Amino acid sequence: MSAVTTPQPKRPREEGGLTLAQRDARLAYALLAVPVLIVLAVVIFPLLWNILLSFQSLRLIDLRNLNLFSFTPTLDNYRRVLSSRGFMELLRTTLIYATFGTILPILMGLAAALLARDAFPGRSIWRGFMLFPYIAPIVAVAFVWRIMLNAQFGIVNEWMVDLFGAQRISFLSQRTIDLGMPGLHEFPLALSMVIFFQGWRYFPFSFLFFLARLQALPDNLYEAAEVDGASLTERFWFITMPQLRGVMGTLILLRFIWTFNKFDDIFLLTGGAAGTEIITVKIYDWLFGRSDVGAAAALSIILALILIVLLMIYFRWFFQEDEA
Repeated sequence: MSAVTTPQPKRPREEGGLTLAQRDARLAYALLAVPVLIVLAVVIFPLLWNILLSFQSLRLIDLRNLNLFSFTPTLDNYRRVLSSRGFMELLRTTLIYATFGTILPILMGLAAALLARDAFPGRSIWRGFMLFPYIAPIVAVAFVWRIMLNAQFGIVNEWMVDLFGAQRISFLSQRTIDLGMPGLHEFPLALSMVIFFQGWRYFPFSFLFFLARLQALPDNLYEAAEVDGASLTERFWFITMPQLRGVMGTLILLRFIWTFNKFDDIFLLTGGAAGTEIITVKIYDWLFGRSDVGAAAALSIILALILIVLLMIYFRWFFQEDEA
């Protein structure tokens, strides 16, 4: 007696004999093709091109005659950049600028978010006003700061002279200043000013992150702590700060990457003078000041490698994800 076989339903096919799964796969590849091509054109190709340039002795005027298929790799660019006078000072300045340029905006953003969390008359206007430094054009605000801090006619010096009888100070062109306290006889004045500018310019970004997280915190946590006799400081350290840990980690990561790669702020304020030269400004100097494309490319690769190492250290020992 032969077994009865049940006919299997045929899989739906379209013209050309493709199944539904094959059509979905083709659509997925088509949708991914555009972003992949954009990443290749905007990220991967410039990165590979920069690595290629870093191994060539190349001047700016020679770029138009560059032949990708006939060149002799060399490490002279890396040796020249690493052995140049002041490289360690350049790296030290960059790390100081990136570290304090990350911490200060985050602390200012946290303070502003705590002030704007609770309801008060004009809170919406206050919150909108807090965003002004971040949305204003960088060229305009840098020009305003240069005028404010000018030694001859800056408003800051005018206040100092009128209120305290102090001497005029060139805040953006004076490398150090003696504050008359132990350990502060050579306080880095110009570098501190550009760091303060970083704090003022970019604290609204942290302000938005912190404010959004604070608005999501349930009020019953604070009410229960207040009933238990917790002070305002204790509520801040044991309720607010643990809830902000994930946001804080994200902000530290983003702000450090952006500040470490910053160029326009220092270039517009000081041009890298008075002890404010960082690696990105030095890359500009190698490229346009000395017309040395190879050295500029090599220094940019070194900048990327240093940032990768620092981020690996951060993710390995410091970064903590927010627990839902």
